[in-house]
Amino acid sequence: MPTFLAHDGTELAYHVFGDGAPLVCLPGGPMSDSRYLGDLGGLPAHRQVIMLDHRGTGRSAVPADTASYRCDRLVEDVEALREHLGLERIDLLAHSAGANLAARYAERYPEHVARLVLITPSVFAVGVTITGDTRLQTALLRKEEPWFPEAFAALEAIVAGRATPTDWAAISPFTYGRWDETSRAHAAAGDELRNDEAAAVHGSEGAFDPQATRAALATLAAPVLVLAGEVDLSAPPSAVAELAGLYPDAELVVQPGAGHFPWLDDADRFVSAVTALLG
Repeated sequence: MPTFLAHDGTELAYHVFGDGAPLVCLPGGPMSDSRYLGDLGGLPAHRQVIMLDHRGTGRSAVPADTASYRCDRLVEDVEALREHLGLERIDLLAHSAGANLAARYAERYPEHVARLVLITPSVFAVGVTITGDTRLQTALLRKEEPWFPEAFAALEAIVAGRATPTDWAAISPFTYGRWDETSRAHAAAGDELRNDEAAAVHGSEGAFDPQATRAALATLAAPVLVLAGEVDLSAPPSAVAELAGLYPDAELVVQPGAGHFPWLDDADRFVSAVTALLG
């Protein structure tokens, strides 16, 4: 397992799949083991995919200072990986909460970003608001599903601020374009792969500065692909479109029928969209 040292001496691990030009991947979660990404629908057949295990996740070490789990502080881990790989500029793919880290990295090191791919991205770093009504309207696209009544009732409870742990579990089907055996297994594994302590610190006070990040991204020269899932409650297409509009050279793709993990819903369509930007 290849490793490198972060600026504070924490040993970080990464996984390499496939051959070709490197594509550095930042997992979401936040702070989840990169294993949940699988093979990103077969993307290593087209690029050398390098998946980082964030500190305290996967094969990476737990840092001496757990305050370093904060999103803005993880930027230096990405930069240390770039230096370790000997790359002047990197193609960077980020999923979900990883998109917040990618945005903060692009803000601090724009000269080292060649191309940026944001998959069903979180929008905290840029201050985009997703209302409860937007999530409910997106959920209604699934009203013909057999599991919908129970899941929608749970979502309404969450939006109203009276959620229970049972409610959070009940909305799991909304996360995927198809609530089948594969999705159920992926959801169950995902809970075990997240470092909850690290996740609690990740977005804590000081992690984000939306005004500064927006100003920096407005001058980013790198081409950007922003991919949304049509039925994704976590990153509804309207919010993702607003995020895409912050970049000078961004293409928005909405994958039909996809949830928060679009490579599971339609691997071929997902890979085609990503490789169209990356070449």
